[in-house]
Amino acid sequence: MFRASYLKIHRRETMGAEENKRSAEAAYEAFQDGDAEGAMANMDEEIVWTSPGDNALSGTYKGKGEVAGLWGQLASKQFATVPSDFIADGAKVVVLTTVTLEGVDVESADILSFGADGKLVAFETRGDPSNANRVFAK
Repeated sequence: MFRASYLKIHRRETMGAEENKRSAEAAYEAFQDGDAEGAMANMDEEIVWTSPGDNALSGTYKGKGEVAGLWGQLASKQFATVPSDFIADGAKVVVLTTVTLEGVDVESADILSFGADGKLVAFETRGDPSNANRVFAK
């Protein structure tokens, strides 16, 4: 009896993780195609987006409007992100990606957090910020 309950709960979490992974894959694909609206389709209105480093774009962006503004600034510097792997565990999806900014590639890991409703509620990127620090110097 206990085992059956555990399996039901575990199966539900796994399905949620897979749904979150598919959502992340769709968002990255839309972003790569230049479809900002599609990339934001499953994003919570109050998303918290954290950009690391010590540069003009470093900090926390709140809401879709601020994130769109950040994306516009990145696009002005030939920004691209090419994911190589999506790793899902419950409400988190880690995306291993190559980020290009003004022709320089940097390996990075993006951490996406999804809410109970399946919307992206938080985004944080981890990687060497030195290229962004150079391109967006304060």
